[in-house]
Amino acid sequence: MANRDNDQWGADPSYQALGGSGLSPGYSRPYAAPVSVPPPYSGPTYGGDTKSPYEGGRFQPKKKVNDPIFLVLFILQLLGFAALSGIAINDWIKMGGLGGGVGGDGETGSSVTLNWHTIYLLLLVTAAGLLLSTCYLMLTRTFTRAIMHITLVLAIASNIAICAYYWITGYYSAAIIFTVIALFSVLAYFGFRSRIPLASLLLQVVMDVSKHHLGVYFVAFTALLLQAALSVWFTFTAIAIYANWTPGSPSCGTTSTCSSGKVAGLLVYAVFSYLWTSQVIGNVALATLAGGPYGCWYYFGPRGLGQMPKHPAFSAFARASTLSLGSIAFGSLIVTILELIRLLLNAARNNARQEGSPVEACLACCAEFFIACIEGLVQYFNRYAYIEIALYGKPYLQAAKDTFRLFQDRGIDALVNDSLVGTTLTFGAYLVGLLCSLFAYLYLRFTDPSYNSQGQYTAPVVLFAFLIGLQCSLTLSSAIEAGVSTIFVGLGEDPQVLEMRAPALFAMIAERYPRVVQGVPGV
Repeated sequence: MANRDNDQWGADPSYQALGGSGLSPGYSRPYAAPVSVPPPYSGPTYGGDTKSPYEGGRFQPKKKVNDPIFLVLFILQLLGFAALSGIAINDWIKMGGLGGGVGGDGETGSSVTLNWHTIYLLLLVTAAGLLLSTCYLMLTRTFTRAIMHITLVLAIASNIAICAYYWITGYYSAAIIFTVIALFSVLAYFGFRSRIPLASLLLQVVMDVSKHHLGVYFVAFTALLLQAALSVWFTFTAIAIYANWTPGSPSCGTTSTCSSGKVAGLLVYAVFSYLWTSQVIGNVALATLAGGPYGCWYYFGPRGLGQMPKHPAFSAFARASTLSLGSIAFGSLIVTILELIRLLLNAARNNARQEGSPVEACLACCAEFFIACIEGLVQYFNRYAYIEIALYGKPYLQAAKDTFRLFQDRGIDALVNDSLVGTTLTFGAYLVGLLCSLFAYLYLRFTDPSYNSQGQYTAPVVLFAFLIGLQCSLTLSSAIEAGVSTIFVGLGEDPQVLEMRAPALFAMIAERYPRVVQGVPGV
């Protein structure tokens, strides 16, 4: 086995910890093999740097609850969803359900609305999402560069396919937008392709670091299971809302009044609560990993050196789920509102198209595209803000300001490599979502439940299946993205540390993005 003092990254064993003798936090165990090591970095060195990992309050935030208003709002909406769910499911159970499904008595339920048949289906979809998400991450580690190339090409191909579909079907407003996206993605391909070696090396380093910190996978799978449980809870609630208050269902006129408006309003609230809670779960996991295993690896070195605090993941989770939960809920609420607006615009676009109103459909499509762009930018920005929150315990607005200043000082060019990693993992999440929705479609087709005799519930069931698979995969992938983004934040603030941890990675970054390896004072 390779000696730690002479690892393949060429880490400097003489790098000393703050406080004199003792083992250094600077060198590491061997991580991913370099894809192609560039010539040794000839710029300024930082080997003599002995700044404390706790500098600026890092890992030692003030004992203060940040953004308490948003913490209270988050708790209230969750309690409201629990109350709605309890009422809906309780009334549904009193009505005896509607029967049907795998392992049932052969009945396929009422022809009015959703039933147990759909419950069994979406439970199977949740299990499939868990399995497919895990398999995709294993494949990504084994075939990193190949999968990056494949996902990049598939992302471009999917844009072209969507563009062609809209032109063929005569949906010209969406066709024009996706034509622009397809052209941009084709032109950007050549620039992205040259960055794959660095991005793949970065991804391999992060995944190999995670192998030495089992807490990474514990946090990821815990978040994944919570996400799956939330999806199941949401599924039961959504179907109970349909069953209780859809006009013509058996419960109408006995336990409650029914109307399409009531169903729509309750479903909008349920979706809002689901999206916000889902965002918070994923972002708490991100903050736990950034302020725990990844952040501690970057600033203290591998656990074997004895410098890393005990139980870093638990300490980071305690901070993220208490003092910083309001800040995380604040940032998550912004994304949730944008996502909900986008879903409503999507519904409006579909309705306008079905009613033969091309102008309204075009306007809704343009608005949806605009909101989706803003949502993507906010999500990307928020990830770095959450890392600032995890490391320093800052309120959300302060973390956002410091993140913006970091972007200004560092430039965003090097972050394209982070985007490539995100593209690889996100495309995998979409693939998992599509496979889950395909499974749901085939299940409905071959079991042919009576409530879907005319295909009226195929679209919402397939959509629910896609969302469940997508959210499960994104939650698991966020564990890896957390490490990549944490390295970039650490690199922006203290580049000399990465020079000690992984010299080959640092040299490649310094060669291509020299601006990035200059320290940012005061962040």
